[in-house]
Amino acid sequence: MLNQNKNLMTLFKEWNSLVDPKIKEILTLYVDKKNHKLVNYQASISGKKIRPAITIAGCLICKGKIEDALYPAAGLEILHNCSLIYDDIIDNSEMRRGKPTTWVKFGKSVTECIGINYSVSIFQAANRSKQPFKISEIFAKTMKILVDGEILDILFEQSGREDEKYVAKNRYRKITEKDYLKMVGKKTASLIEACLEVGALTANASKKEIEGLKKYGFNLGIAFQIQDDILDIFGEKKKLGKKIGKDIEERKLGNIVIFYALKELKNKDKNKLLEILRKKTIKDKDIKEAVSLIKNTKAKEGAERLGKKYVKKAKEGLVIFPQGEYKDLLNNIADFSIKREK
Repeated sequence: MLNQNKNLMTLFKEWNSLVDPKIKEILTLYVDKKNHKLVNYQASISGKKIRPAITIAGCLICKGKIEDALYPAAGLEILHNCSLIYDDIIDNSEMRRGKPTTWVKFGKSVTECIGINYSVSIFQAANRSKQPFKISEIFAKTMKILVDGEILDILFEQSGREDEKYVAKNRYRKITEKDYLKMVGKKTASLIEACLEVGALTANASKKEIEGLKKYGFNLGIAFQIQDDILDIFGEKKKLGKKIGKDIEERKLGNIVIFYALKELKNKDKNKLLEILRKKTIKDKDIKEAVSLIKNTKAKEGAERLGKKYVKKAKEGLVIFPQGEYKDLLNNIADFSIKREK
């Protein structure tokens, strides 16, 4: 039985100790031994590994067996890391969880090769799962939706990539909250939704149970991204393991805190923040000035309210399940998503 007082991170670590060997097995399958360290590196710096844990929780709440969720959970974590490999290259990110990103560690050309390994490994994990065809389709659909979200995120950037004609021509000069939610729904929430759907499938869940968990997962993903946005501006570098204000440096409008700040700021201050976001080169002093402007608004409070709204919506997806330890766990994960500090 699950100890209700058990720290979530301890539980994630316990479950991930079962998934990690599957991840390594799949990633290194058919790979030259001297390249094992290359393909294992990204998975080793991926942090909390919440996605495999919620896949397992989705299986268990539907009375499935944990062993049936291990390969699909591994596939979903590999899928997540595959997206991070390319995301870090696209965003020129040099640090993740306090460690060099894969492209910084090994160079872009080798990292692009590693990314292909991850792309293939996702489906090898699906092939070792129950209902491999359905799970493969979910993986493929999710990857394509993630790419749609990534393209939107790029187009929301206010400057940079001038040598990329498509981006320069189709860049958004302003966005709505609906645009933001569409982007994070695709880039972040779709994968969390897939984790719950796949977990339920491994337990042969009913259609009603699957739909409830998908609702939970999608809304949890939105809340999770909102908290990421808050931490990017208001977090602590030591806890995050990356630079504060990275979204400002990357000139992103697709951060809810930046979006709310621009909505509230007037005249000179609004123009100054936009001017920084549209600079050709953004220096540390620019980031500090932008953060200062944002801190003079109620953007953080607005983002926190929105995060709580999506946590509530996530929990509504669980109402079809009877009270029990795994329902409590999923509710606790929803609460954790907007309280975490990294």
